Amino acid sequence: MGEQISDGGRRTAKAAKTAAAGGSASAKKAAPARKAPAKKGTAKKATAKKPAAKKAAPARKAPAKKGTVKKATAKKPAAKKAAPAREPAAKKASARKAAPAKSSAALKKAPAPRKQVVAPKKATASVPAAPAKTVAAHPRGESRTALVRRARRINRELAEVYPYAHPELDFENPFQLVVATVLSAQTTDLRVNQTTPALFAKYPTPEDLAAADPEEVEEILRPTGFFRAKTKSVIGLSKALVEQFGGEVPGRLEDLVKLPGVGRKTAFVVLGNAFGRPGITVDTHFQRLVRRWKWTDETDPDKIEAAVGALFPKSDWTDLSHHVIWHGRRICHARKPACGACPIAPLCPAYGEGETDPEKAKKLLKYEKAGQPGQRLKPPQAYLDAGGRAAPPLGAG
Repeated sequence: MGEQISDGGRRTAKAAKTAAAGGSASAKKAAPARKAPAKKGTAKKATAKKPAAKKAAPARKAPAKKGTVKKATAKKPAAKKAAPAREPAAKKASARKAAPAKSSAALKKAPAPRKQVVAPKKATASVPAAPAKTVAAHPRGESRTALVRRARRINRELAEVYPYAHPELDFENPFQLVVATVLSAQTTDLRVNQTTPALFAKYPTPEDLAAADPEEVEEILRPTGFFRAKTKSVIGLSKALVEQFGGEVPGRLEDLVKLPGVGRKTAFVVLGNAFGRPGITVDTHFQRLVRRWKWTDETDPDKIEAAVGALFPKSDWTDLSHHVIWHGRRICHARKPACGACPIAPLCPAYGEGETDPEKAKKLLKYEKAGQPGQRLKPPQAYLDAGGRAAPPLGAG
């Protein structure tokens, strides 16, 4: 009995040892299964054994990295889910941001149509402005071709009315003409014609006038007005002719305008009537009538010259100037034009601005049209043959 018990006890002890060994083996095998949850929750078992901790460290790093990635990825859906909750604010913000973007886009796109609009304006600006303004200003919407035809017809009609038209300054040579034209500023041609005979009798050449006593010249020119300034101009002009051109009046525009007191108007008077070279004389009468006839709306004399010159052949320019100036002095006056006695009334867009009654209009006519003397003391023979009368000398009453 005792032996059985001892054997049994031994067996049971062996069994217990084997069981304990098996348990420890199973415990060792099961340990890795427990290490995974231990890594997440408690780290006590991992710190009990240093070798296990060393082995577990890389195991922790790997899951930790995976865990952080998982957590990061897990948070992204949360952020995505949270986004819809913030959508109204986001939409408002995006709407606010989108509005300036559209406006900026519109502003960026805006220059394209602006360039398209501005380009034609610049293109038309390179075209001469005078013809365009003239056509646009006409009340009938007159075309360029119609304007040219009407302007030339007016000139032909005036040529029939004034076949004896000529410069209304007395002169015998280019020097006398250039001096008389300078003196005609701010006075009438008649007053100049009455004054120059005494001047040219005492100073017949540029050399004589260049060496003249200014006080003596002033006394002669006093009736013309602004006599001091005019004395300075004609003496300076004479000196320039002597020093620069050998005492001769030059026949070129660029040389004439360099002389004291000589501008484009004076130069064209000299060139057209002393040298036979065409030019348009834009005096106050010419400016007033071409605007009244709607040939141009320009006010600058140089621009008027260019605009009117484009309507006529160059060969007509000198006679055209005489026709227009004569008509302005005799019929188409500044304040009271004699519309009822005007031979070109059907062609004039300004008809009616003056007196339209024929009998009353006749009383407004001047010079030979009213049976009165002209402005020249020594007019051309053609003028006298046409019934014109010479003007009386100064002091003749």
